[in-house]
Amino acid sequence: MDLRPLFGGSYTDLRVLVTGHTGFKGSWLCLWLQQMGAQITGLALPADTTPSHWGLLQLDGVRNLEVDLRDSAALRAAIDAEQPHMVFHLAAQPLVRRSYRDPVGTFATNVTGLVNLFEAVRGCASVRALVNATTDKVYLDQTTEDGYHEQHPLGGHDPYSTSKACAELVSECYRKSFFSGVGQSQPRVATARAGNVIGGGDWSEDRLVPDLVRSAMAGAPLRVRNPHAVRPWQHVLEPLSGYLRLGQALLAGERAEGPWNFGPATDATMPVAGLVARMRELWPGVRDEPCNDSHPHEAATLRLDCGKAARELGWHPVWNATQTVERTIGWYRAFHEGNTVLSHSDLSAYVADARAAKLDWATSP
Repeated sequence: MDLRPLFGGSYTDLRVLVTGHTGFKGSWLCLWLQQMGAQITGLALPADTTPSHWGLLQLDGVRNLEVDLRDSAALRAAIDAEQPHMVFHLAAQPLVRRSYRDPVGTFATNVTGLVNLFEAVRGCASVRALVNATTDKVYLDQTTEDGYHEQHPLGGHDPYSTSKACAELVSECYRKSFFSGVGQSQPRVATARAGNVIGGGDWSEDRLVPDLVRSAMAGAPLRVRNPHAVRPWQHVLEPLSGYLRLGQALLAGERAEGPWNFGPATDATMPVAGLVARMRELWPGVRDEPCNDSHPHEAATLRLDCGKAARELGWHPVWNATQTVERTIGWYRAFHEGNTVLSHSDLSAYVADARAAKLDWATSP
């Protein structure tokens, strides 16, 4: 399947910098960009899990730079050398429980690291657009049946969500102060707030799906905390299609600056216990038991209103809850039972389903 025409061919031969490319979401994004013919530079610390999705993909032609966002001089030198046209910023300390253990490191990476990136971009005339991936957890915790929309107030309880709310404010500050469109060389900046991402290739600590997979392989039940917590579960390819559509709009000069939500189909917003039950149906080795230990605060309910992305970008989720869980469990079972990596076939299937749904980004002009 030729993926170069996707998103109006915007990424063919485009110089793209992906920060955090060795992570779960970043590695999937690099796979997709490579299939569309982009010239990719990845900038990140080494993958911190073994195995890692990035290591398994073995993507030829992706330039790999080991740079810490907190090192402003090294970051500036790397961007000056690469002269990217487009930046997708995914590098972060992304784990809630780790943020409680290391709040200083979390804020240093997620806030100061972002400031360092913007300063480097300010000095690089080649950059035309930047998408900063934050999280659905940037919103002030409050009850909303219809889901958070982009104008809801920002907030945060734990260091991770607070750092990402700060990252939203930093992005808006730089957009208004330095990237306001004055002069042709000013890049366009947007932020992308995605739901709880699942899919093959994630081995991070303290994440539900990787923890369930590890427990299934060990033949032991997982002690599940917060089984009644409601989350917008989505396959990793869903927010990435949103990021890529947003990048296309920014590159084309559309009015797409500012914040955007990218969430799942309605039936994929469900309690933790509901996701576990669906996984158990597909992999009998998945077992769980209640966890009565005390644990840090996490929001009880997270729902996203993605009406803005639907109206203004023509973006819609592709896979429902059943497809999302089937693809996720299928990936892990293929890897653990046959050492097979299904990422390429999952991407092809996702694009085929998007084309069948006649989504604009997936159809040729």
